[in-house]
Amino acid sequence: MILYPAIDLKDGQCVRLLRGDMEKATVFGDDPAAQARAFAQAGCRWLHIVDLNGAFAGRPVNGEAVDAILGAVDVPVQLGGGIRDHATIDSWLDKGIARVILGTIALRDPDLVRQAARNHPGKVAVGIDARGGMVAVEGWAETSDVSAIDMGRRFEDAGVAAIIYTDIDRDGAMQGPNVASTAELANAVSIPVIASGGVSSMDDLRRLKESGAPLDGAISGRALYEGKLDPAEATAFLAA
Repeated sequence: MILYPAIDLKDGQCVRLLRGDMEKATVFGDDPAAQARAFAQAGCRWLHIVDLNGAFAGRPVNGEAVDAILGAVDVPVQLGGGIRDHATIDSWLDKGIARVILGTIALRDPDLVRQAARNHPGKVAVGIDARGGMVAVEGWAETSDVSAIDMGRRFEDAGVAAIIYTDIDRDGAMQGPNVASTAELANAVSIPVIASGGVSSMDDLRRLKESGAPLDGAISGRALYEGKLDPAEATAFLAA
């Protein structure tokens, strides 16, 4: 399994939200590139970046900060938030993003995701953000009538590289991940699943690792910033 440290960008700063609420943002730094370097120097093998403003705007907003991160580290970066057309996908991949994450558009226009995955093998992931088991979109502002598992199954033969599954009710709350729902999704699809939302301790990582589900990795943000999870220790544990 891989640890994906999260760098969530709002107005050019590193922040963490509580359950996806933009009004409940905690700022952890104003130098995203320096934060990226710190994670890379700790041995992290990937970075997980979210353009929060972009998720609401439906287009990239924190491009300058993302460019700075790409210039600061050599580890691969996956990026989500506001990526909703082929031109934006192509642009980010051309800039050096290793994997784009498609969330809202995956629900609205699944054919676009399939085409993008064909055009860019291994470089397109689907973000499934769920509230009460149902997919939420538009920066989590809207909850659909599609279940997370049904959403995942729609892309079984699409060639997507991974599913990033976030339990919104756990995100930023430091209450631990929803291991049961994450494992259920991972066992229901053949696509690698990355756990997100609430990962706040080594015990959380242990429970994910011991769930028996074929998880690719776990994303953590607030716990890393607050010192409750050591990135080097967590990376080594998951890789073992």
